[in-house]
Amino acid sequence: MTDSWKGKRPGQVRASYLDSRVLESSFPQWLRHGANARGGAFRITMNFTLMGLWGHMGPFARFIVIAMGVMSVVSLLILVERALVFRAARRNSRKYASELATLLANGDFDTAAHVKLGPDVGYLGRTIRAGLTAYRTASDDDRNEIMESVARNLERQAQREVQSMKRGLGQLATVASTAPFVGLLGTTMGIVTAFQQMGEAGAGGIGNISTGISEALVTTAFGLLVAIPAVMGYNSLQGWVDARAVDLAEASNEFLDVVARVLKRSRAVTG
Repeated sequence: MTDSWKGKRPGQVRASYLDSRVLESSFPQWLRHGANARGGAFRITMNFTLMGLWGHMGPFARFIVIAMGVMSVVSLLILVERALVFRAARRNSRKYASELATLLANGDFDTAAHVKLGPDVGYLGRTIRAGLTAYRTASDDDRNEIMESVARNLERQAQREVQSMKRGLGQLATVASTAPFVGLLGTTMGIVTAFQQMGEAGAGGIGNISTGISEALVTTAFGLLVAIPAVMGYNSLQGWVDARAVDLAEASNEFLDVVARVLKRSRAVTG
């Protein structure tokens, strides 16, 4: 007789023995590989490595983890792609500004419009070129019409550039906001499954459902691991886009000031 049964009546020993057998039979064999048999009792242990957690998961929990894995890969791809695009766009815009700053400040719009700076001039170059095109097209109109045409073209192009910068941020925000709830879904279903197993085993106690609950909580942890980097990346990229939107607005206003000065000089010369 084991030490844990000393001092107990035969009925109590038999009840303890049966409870341990019921508990043991309520779990599959792969959950009892770490059991420590001692007088008919045992202790369940879990392996909390990635492979061990995967082996303990049921079909629905595995589906949730796979779904969150796909969401994580998508968010990482968006982060890397947007970071590379933003870096190249900022470099090209700075190059355009440094090359044409003097020409634009002097009002030499014809020369600035024909300068070749490569296939990509960045968000700033495309916006200013839209203004130059509007100025050259409406050069025969009166001053107010020219200013309005240039302002509309600058605004439209700036909005296009901002929308282009935001490409992919919607998907990133979706991953950031839904990943915790997907993990919570796995947790909820895992707890339900754990209680179902306890009911089928006909025995109570935390030992009967501890494995199912731990499996359920793992899916919540995966959800948080996916959501936290996505939230941080989204906030960083959105902040960058907001800053570039301010840059475009300031550059457009400066270009309009230059256009106003050029029109004023030309009217003074013709007058």
